[in-house]
Amino acid sequence: MSDQVSSLENEIEQTRERLGATIDQLVHRASPKTVARREIASVKAYFVDPSGAPRQDNILKVAGGVAGVVVLFAIVRKLVR
Repeated sequence: MSDQVSSLENEIEQTRERLGATIDQLVHRASPKTVARREIASVKAYFVDPSGAPRQDNILKVAGGVAGVVVLFAIVRKLVR
């Protein structure tokens, strides 16, 4: 009987430790600094390949989109006046 109680106590303690570690990992993953770093790395990876060379195709796509929006705003502004 004593062995069963001791075994259950050990199992409960191990479960608590695993839950504590899991909670710590979740807190770290959800912290604003970690989220910001992850998003910055994602954006950088979109514009720069792993070797450090710029990804010109993606840069041109974004530049073209920005230029298109600027032209659209200019056209709308002229039509409104």
